[in-house]
Amino acid sequence: MKRKSPLIAAIDIGTNSVHLVVADVNNRQNLNIILREKEMVRLGSGATDMKHLSNDAMARAVATLLHFSQIARAEGALVRAVATSAVREALNHHTFIEMVKQEAGIDVEIISGLEEARLIYIGAIHSIPVYDKTVLLIDIGGGSTETVIGLKGDILISDSHKLGAIRLTKRFFPNSTITNNEIQQCREYIIGEWAPALKHCMEHDFSEVVGTSGTIMNLVAMVLTMNGEKVPENFNGITVSSADLLKTISKIIKSQTLKSREKLPGMDTARADIITAGSLIIEQFILQLNIKKITISSYALREGIVFDTAEKMESASEPKRLSHLRQDSVQHLCNLYMVNIEHAEHIKKIARRLFDVLQPLHKYGFIELEYLDAAAMLHDVGYHVSRDQHHKHSYYLIKNSPLPGFTNDEAEIIANIARYHRKSHPKKKHLEFAELSPERQKLVRVLSSMLRIAEGIDRRQLGNVEDIECKLENYVLKVKLIPVPNAELPDIELWGAERRKPLMEETFVIKVQFELGE
Repeated sequence: MKRKSPLIAAIDIGTNSVHLVVADVNNRQNLNIILREKEMVRLGSGATDMKHLSNDAMARAVATLLHFSQIARAEGALVRAVATSAVREALNHHTFIEMVKQEAGIDVEIISGLEEARLIYIGAIHSIPVYDKTVLLIDIGGGSTETVIGLKGDILISDSHKLGAIRLTKRFFPNSTITNNEIQQCREYIIGEWAPALKHCMEHDFSEVVGTSGTIMNLVAMVLTMNGEKVPENFNGITVSSADLLKTISKIIKSQTLKSREKLPGMDTARADIITAGSLIIEQFILQLNIKKITISSYALREGIVFDTAEKMESASEPKRLSHLRQDSVQHLCNLYMVNIEHAEHIKKIARRLFDVLQPLHKYGFIELEYLDAAAMLHDVGYHVSRDQHHKHSYYLIKNSPLPGFTNDEAEIIANIARYHRKSHPKKKHLEFAELSPERQKLVRVLSSMLRIAEGIDRRQLGNVEDIECKLENYVLKVKLIPVPNAELPDIELWGAERRKPLMEETFVIKVQFELGE
């Protein structure tokens, strides 16, 4: 079958384990898996928020990632690595990401819980025939549990909760022997924390329930073993009844010592210390939502990364526009914060003109243009908080709002670009900018320089400048402002553009000249 995508190495840096899958996508949207690797590193550890990655845990993870990067590069694969709850919550995550970059040569993306849920859903719908069905999906990780309801590739609702197998084990089961009181406390906590999200799920008429992750796969292996059935290498497509799952969970709960749990038929001994917490999550999922059966998908986050990466690479060769999901995410924030859409679209058009004419110098492509588009549309969301210092408020709202389709790192880039559409230039003394890698700092400077000028050209938000004509010759960028016919002279817009050009001149080492057209 003809390959549609290049070989992609997807790395999932989880709280419990680091996974690698090397695969490509063929022209029938099937995954051709070359190899899989998994290493249990227990990167995250915490009873509530996992605020700190220990030196030992980081060293284990970096060593694993170095090994995985060597495997991927030996295969000639493009590497994409994402990190989930343990890394996104850690206050020292910048240290870890820099270590990975320096020692393994991998750029790690930190993704939000909602983006994690989306990618898991993408993986699952490519592994079992549920694309045309309203499916409820659950994935239990070490630090968090994601639930999604989706139909035909679109997310209807999604949720990410800090109810992971490791997190709950640390909080409620600190000793190898578990008491009935601890089990009850854990149950009550899960119910209390999860109730709003599960209530939201109950409001949708889902027809299929799909489970992914090591916890549920281990439970399925135990169900099959206890029923005298053969345990397959691949669990994909296996359906188990909730009654059988609850019987198995009951046996786990009654096995209150670590040694007794390790001896249970079908138990993965490497998971025996955290299986009780994971089982209680599944138990409440079944009971609270009246689930009758669960079908297993062997594809989850890492496979979703492969499909998502292949799709983005394919989109890059299409006409330059935001993908459907990203565009919807940006439009949702525009609506939520009552953005002046006409002004935002005008700014986007002018900024794109500058991006295109300067492309021989910056050499960025479709993905970077997506960031500029998003920042142009969202640069004024800060007005929702206050007109004064609204550029800083825009940064905060973009960074901290859900943006499905964008990773945390991408949202951070977009937020920084929007933040510098006015006032100060990017500076190393600005903490949010300083925490970006040198490559991303350069990207923010380049794209915000375009956004600044575009904003200056529509300073009064009157649309008096209909368009611009740009020409780059001998490191001089000539920009002609085309007024709207019969509109007032855009002298204020010309003045605004002149005031905003120094960042572009500094960044590109060029001269920028403006003139009024007819």
